Amino acid sequence: MSKRLLSLALVGLLVGCANTTDPSTYSVGSVGQVNHSVSGIIVSARPVTINANTGAGAGVGGVAGAVAGSSIGGGTRAHALGAIGGAVAGALVGAAIEQNSSQLSGMEYVVSTSNGSLLTITQGSEPAYRENDRVIILYGSPARLIKDPRP
Repeated sequence: MSKRLLSLALVGLLVGCANTTDPSTYSVGSVGQVNHSVSGIIVSARPVTINANTGAGAGVGGVAGAVAGSSIGGGTRAHALGAIGGAVAGALVGAAIEQNSSQLSGMEYVVSTSNGSLLTITQGSEPAYRENDRVIILYGSPARLIKDPRP
């Protein structure tokens, strides 16, 4: 039963560490903040892969593997060897799970701003913009593009 709980905890922690690239999602710290905005036109757009791997999978997997592996055998030495082997195996499995679940689709945009600058911004794949689309760049953390609603 404890191995099952450790597996569920590992999956829960990995899911909890997932990053969002959705420009419609704001952190609670962003609410009420004023951001500088500049209008622009999309010069180029290309799909990219965003690697959201934080390394937490290997750490969580290693701890879970060590706990599970320490229950192997009957003596102190067997428990220690089981913990070491479990930690290594758990770290490898945790890293693989995180790697497979942390690849996100995104878009890289080059924007020509109204003040003559060129900016590059990467965000999630939705909403998608095309060359010559008019956008507004919202400076902040994270910066984001939104459709320019003005005619």
